[in-house]
Parts: sequence; C-alpha cells; structure tokens
Amino acid sequence: MQFTISGKHVTITDSIRAYAEEKTSKLPRYYDGISQVEVIVDSTHGANKINVEVIAKGEHGNLFVATEAGDDAYPCIDGAVHKLEQQLRKKKAKERDDKHMSEGDGFKKPARS
Repeated sequence: MQFTISGKHVTITDSIRAYAEEKTSKLPRYYDGISQVEVIVDSTHGANKINVEVIAKGEHGNLFVATEAGDDAYPCIDGAVHKLEQQLRKKKAKERDDKHMSEGDGFKKPARS
C-alpha cells in the first residue's frame, strides 16, 4: 500500500508522519482493495484549527474520503481514520451481501407438469 502525507500551512513532523502511517496501515484489514492512502493536514491561518483529510483509493475506481477538524492533529487523524474504517466496513458488507444475493436465495418454484 502506498502512503503519502502532505501539509498545507503546517509542517509535518516525523512523529505526525509515523502516527498517521501507523493508523492508516490498518485500513486494508477492513477492505482488501486499498492501494493508496493520502493524508492531508491543513491549518487555517485565522483560527488555530487543524483539518485532516484521509483519502483512500481502492480498486475499480473506489474512492473513500473522511475529514476531521479539531485543535490537535493526533485526535483529528484518529477521527478521520475511524470514519474511513466505517466506510470501508460498509462497502465490504455491501459487496459481500451482493455477491451472495446474486446466487439466489435457494428457493425455487416447483416446475409445473
């Protein structure tokens, strides 16, 4: 899995980079098709708010995006990754259910003679 992190109006320290990489490295557990994860940390000039956006790109053009805003980068990373985990679980469950529904429910009408 490819991992990138970038900062807008904020410097990305090694500890933030390691923390974000550790948290996002667990995402393929929830959905196998994740090929790339991008984390964007943005700080607005006027207020002391941090915005974190996590973008996960999957196979077949699937794109998952989660954002979180707060005062510190670490809880924002946690919140955004948690939101993304929920999206990935939902997508995997839908794919699993669709796969089993296409096979039929096992009940067929009896053939008329």
